[in-house]
Amino acid sequence: MPNLTPPITTTVLAEAYRQRIFRALPDEVKFKPLMTCFLTDSTSKDDLLAGVRDGVFTAAKLYPAQVTTNAEAGVTNVHKLDEVFSGMSESGLPLLVHGEVVDSEVDVFDREAVFIERVLDPLRSRHPTLKVVFEHITTATAVDYVKQNDATLLAATITPHHLMINRNALFDGGLRPHMYCLPVAKREGHRQALRMAACSGDARFFLGTDSAPHINANKESNCGCAGIYNAPVALASYAQVFDEECALGSLEAFASLNGPAFYGLLPNEERICLERVAPDGPTLRARSTSEGKICVFAPPDGLKWRAVTTT
Repeated sequence: MPNLTPPITTTVLAEAYRQRIFRALPDEVKFKPLMTCFLTDSTSKDDLLAGVRDGVFTAAKLYPAQVTTNAEAGVTNVHKLDEVFSGMSESGLPLLVHGEVVDSEVDVFDREAVFIERVLDPLRSRHPTLKVVFEHITTATAVDYVKQNDATLLAATITPHHLMINRNALFDGGLRPHMYCLPVAKREGHRQALRMAACSGDARFFLGTDSAPHINANKESNCGCAGIYNAPVALASYAQVFDEECALGSLEAFASLNGPAFYGLLPNEERICLERVAPDGPTLRARSTSEGKICVFAPPDGLKWRAVTTT
């Protein structure tokens, strides 16, 4: 995710960020970061495509300006980037979309549906060969839109938390800042539509955690930032959802195969073993960092799965 401070907007910045990641990794950890360009109104088509040719960029991310945490430098009008999108279409570079409008007159729970109508569908009509990943979808409207379009050109990711909570989780016995993310969780009917899509075996839907490790001081404040930190429990959460939907046979494709296939990448060769465990309860566990503690996502009914080994 390139919405850092400052954002990753050029090939040079992306390569520097990649090297920072490599330096932070323990020697025994095998991890290949796939770098994404944060699109702005002034993104250079030439620089972006040079980053593709040099093997730096795997995708480019569209954040409408102000749409989420650290998106202040995002795109104010997608028409300004039509030349960039044309270049992406020609090169096959996927466009990753945070699909919400930021119009204050649009209800926060309607912003994804309005984005499809006002922005995404017209954008794809202007650039019919552009590959798009509609990231962290939250509504039945988005599910239906993806299903109605070409599977080679449009796909969507679904987070573990949007599969496990609805908007009631934000107000369970009081205001719950660690359940606040953008796009915000929606009504129960939308959650059920997401679960059906994820577990269906449809290759257009695949894993995308949207994990956001914000320290507690920034979450538990007068204006708490959006984001849920789910990375430590993401695979266990997905396994629990697929188990509850009697669809464990579709989990591997959703988690490990559909995404690489859409991106044109080889899947990982390593394997992860998951096992059922006794529920641990909906307890928020904190991870300590040099900047402060970060709470890990805890589903309302607790976790009943865990990742135990990798091979």
